[in-house]
Amino acid sequence: MELDSVMLSRMLTSVTLAFHIIFATIGVGIPVMISIAEFIGIKRNDGHYILLARRWARGFTITVAVGVVTGTAIGLQLSLLWPSFMQVAGQVIALPLFMETFAFFFEAIFLGIYLYTWDRFKNRMVHWLLTIPIMIGSSASALFITMVNAFMNTPQGFDLEGGKAVNIDPIAAMFNPATPPKVFHVLTSAYLTSALILAAITAFAILKNKGSAYHRKALRMTMVCGLIFAVGTAVAGDVSAKFLAEYQPEKLAAAEWHFETESNADLVVFGTLDENNEIHNEIRLPGFLSFLAGNSFDTEVIGLEEFPEDELPPLFVHYLFDSMVSIGMFTLFITSLFVLFWKWKKRNEWNRPLLWGVVASGPLAMLAIEFGWIYAEIGRQPWILRGYMKVADAATKADGVGLTFVLFVVLYIILAVFCVTVLIKMFKNKPPELEYEQRFKSGKLQ
Repeated sequence: MELDSVMLSRMLTSVTLAFHIIFATIGVGIPVMISIAEFIGIKRNDGHYILLARRWARGFTITVAVGVVTGTAIGLQLSLLWPSFMQVAGQVIALPLFMETFAFFFEAIFLGIYLYTWDRFKNRMVHWLLTIPIMIGSSASALFITMVNAFMNTPQGFDLEGGKAVNIDPIAAMFNPATPPKVFHVLTSAYLTSALILAAITAFAILKNKGSAYHRKALRMTMVCGLIFAVGTAVAGDVSAKFLAEYQPEKLAAAEWHFETESNADLVVFGTLDENNEIHNEIRLPGFLSFLAGNSFDTEVIGLEEFPEDELPPLFVHYLFDSMVSIGMFTLFITSLFVLFWKWKKRNEWNRPLLWGVVASGPLAMLAIEFGWIYAEIGRQPWILRGYMKVADAATKADGVGLTFVLFVVLYIILAVFCVTVLIKMFKNKPPELEYEQRFKSGKLQ
């Protein structure tokens, strides 16, 4: 593999996105969990839930700070590493890029007000209402940036003449066919992952003999939310598959190693592929790929044979797709099992194997986010703007990308160490039991 400017640009963008998406996911999902916790605390007059909201909000500010840095890096890299792409598409997608920045500032303003107005309102619901613009801002930020990515998959709202975009319709570009399924999938998976990360941290604390009332309430709340969001993510995945079957059939075919166009097509799960494109050791679900593509076993699914060989995505995306779906099914299983054990009084939702499953669900959910985005980007190859511009034609030809790559990797390592260290010190030095005693000695909200 030759490390030319194209490959180095891809590597740098990939590392930046892989690192940023951790903080972007948390940034979208955690505000929802904070809002739910505070609302329950106020309605039940329960200091434990109020304390959950307080502690989660403090940790959230650290991840927001790191997310700002990595998000800024992505903006810079779009212009520096992909100048030809921005020259063609920059004017078309300028509106959602601007709106994403506006949404972040909107969120940041209300987050600051929220953090500094605890216990300032006689009516506690006024403070809770501040979480609504924070949630709107964070989710809107995801909405607008996902619109940009959706545009790269199903570009519309412009004509290309002489290498320049003309007859630009930014609204049509924003609301392209990929926008609804992608936004739905991004939001539900971000909410799910955030809930499970919080659940994993809580379950780990319980396993370390810190099973206080605070931790038990936190785990039950996050797992119920996780179950709801897991169902939503599964529905979003189904919607996304049907979108791919209609608008990006080559991406779906690559993910399922579906080579020949046919109806009643099998769903290929796991397996390996040899150099002759023969599939081995797979599990086949007869007709289920057709059902996934169109809710009917008779649906015709387009195979890879229909596309030029130089426009096919790499077939290793099958492993990414399988990993993402498998983790998604695991999260649905573990959240359902926990809620079932909780509601079924004869069972014990605090048994160690189940708690370890909850602990695993947090990092696995984030890994599924990574797999999903890598699949989304690699599955679009060789296009950066599908049907209009290939990646090789969009990258910078300038020297120095290799050094820039090294510098950014060092920056991300420093940011990761900083973030983890600060979060550990922030919560380790002030355990929830002690903070609860200090704030809610009488058992009432103060």
